[in-house]
Amino acid sequence: MTKIALLGAGGKMGVRLASNLVGSPWEVHHVEINEIGRKRLKDIVGADCVDEDKALADADVVLMATPDALIGTIAKGFVHKLKPGAAVIMLDAAAPHAGELPERSDITYFVTHPCHPPVFNDETDMDAKNDFFGGIKAKQHIVCALMQGPEEHYTLCEQIARTIYKPVMRSHRVTVEQLAILEPALSETVGATLVSALHEATEEAIRRGVPRQAAVDFMLGHINIELAIMFGALPGGQFSDGALLAIKKAKPKLLQDSWLSVFEPDEVKQSVVDICHPKKPAAA
Repeated sequence: MTKIALLGAGGKMGVRLASNLVGSPWEVHHVEINEIGRKRLKDIVGADCVDEDKALADADVVLMATPDALIGTIAKGFVHKLKPGAAVIMLDAAAPHAGELPERSDITYFVTHPCHPPVFNDETDMDAKNDFFGGIKAKQHIVCALMQGPEEHYTLCEQIARTIYKPVMRSHRVTVEQLAILEPALSETVGATLVSALHEATEEAIRRGVPRQAAVDFMLGHINIELAIMFGALPGGQFSDGALLAIKKAKPKLLQDSWLSVFEPDEVKQSVVDICHPKKPAAA
């Protein structure tokens, strides 16, 4: 039976993964160094933790439910303990794309990340509709990348990814470089930034006298239909002439001509390096 060592099993993400692995065809050894995390894991999942060195020595797969910025540092502390042919699954592409992983040619490196439940979905159960993160009730898509290792390991690691993120619809195979384009570049550098701008704009409308609930309802309703039009979720949908004119006039004010440069390889690489090595704020 395939043995999985789940590192960080008592953290918020680790508990999610541990819960979804209950009843799986694999033998899971939970590793958590924090006493609060151990108690959380026991209370929620009913699982006990095991000695880290023993779990790693026996592991066919190591699943890292650890902070993105620490993946490289943590991996450097245990990779040498793994048996040849073991696979390491990471949940973020920052450390792998930044070159933070220790070199060892006889093990597999695999990266997977959730797309999170889509805005346009067919969920009818309220628990699923309110599962914005995914991995509990709501269906979602995922992306997977085999960084190094034999092709047969992709199948096993993808099965594990589908389990920890379940329920899963589509699983997309990408490269580590492409995964880094998706996150942080597409989803955070662009997506989160533009969403924060939408929030700022809504607050500005409120500051100028629009009732708060009216502004929020108006923005969220219009975002819904505008996303549907732009991403093809509304067959035949199109912007009005007034909306097209507003886009044409406003886009040069809101976006620099060079804004797509955030997808250039050196920009993406710098983003993941910054994630792995966050700069401490200067002392006052």
